Amino acid sequence: MKNVKDEISVIGLGAMGSALAAAFLNRGHVTTVWNRSAEKADALVAKGAVRASTVPDALAASKLVGVCLLNYDTVYEAIGDAAGALSGRVLVNLTNGTPAQARDMAKWATERGADYLDGGIMAIPPMVGQPEALLLYSGSKNAFDAHRKELDSLGTSKYLGADAGLAPLYDLALLTGMWGMFGGAIHATALVGTEKIEAREFMSLLIPWINAMVGGLPHLAEQVDTGDYTKEVVSNLGMQAVAYVNLIEASQAQGVSTELIAPMQDLMKRGVAAGNGGADLSSLIELIRKPPALPPSQ
Repeated sequence: MKNVKDEISVIGLGAMGSALAAAFLNRGHVTTVWNRSAEKADALVAKGAVRASTVPDALAASKLVGVCLLNYDTVYEAIGDAAGALSGRVLVNLTNGTPAQARDMAKWATERGADYLDGGIMAIPPMVGQPEALLLYSGSKNAFDAHRKELDSLGTSKYLGADAGLAPLYDLALLTGMWGMFGGAIHATALVGTEKIEAREFMSLLIPWINAMVGGLPHLAEQVDTGDYTKEVVSNLGMQAVAYVNLIEASQAQGVSTELIAPMQDLMKRGVAAGNGGADLSSLIELIRKPPALPPSQ
């Protein structure tokens, strides 16, 4: 007897959507797929997926429906005319977006009778289906608990809370950390490259150096959570601001643009000017936090 929990539909078959559908198939789930360009389903159908001719057909085929499209507008566009078929479904939106967009879509989906989960995929397509792939979820706890086994087909699942905006918030925050690292690595590689040093040779030093520096992040987190940026300071902001000038000047002298690194210098200058020269680098978070909105005057 067929288990309805084994039936999953996937809407959107780009590189990531195809990887999601393939992971479900590999775990033995009956997987229905739909894509605007129908030929993108061919390889999955050859592996056993069921091709849906329309979005309503894809929604009707399974209680659990995963969506992975370009952006939230394309999700509305794809499902909009078939939104009446969402009733009784669990909609798992794995499209990259913002917290505000996720909260709006959660409201839209629940108004149409669906349980809603928003998700963030912290992996590239070849990683999907492996334990190293981290997938973040927020929204309906009941939906997550009921379908945890199926969702675990995609990688390691982590539920963050009932607020649908949490998964994209964590997703974008994690990506921010990644992009900051890559931005620094790109600038550093360009800098040594001005002296004909090969990138591969430089990486043999940069990678272990970055790994060692990552060890300081728990201390940074403690300072931020406690608001005490002067605890166990090894290299204070004032000293680092002076040293950072050399990075800027050397880059300019070597003909490397400083557009990736100049914003940090501006923040350091502001921090020192504000009297935080003796604090740790972590104190810069107070300069970029948006102050709470003041209540309207009565």
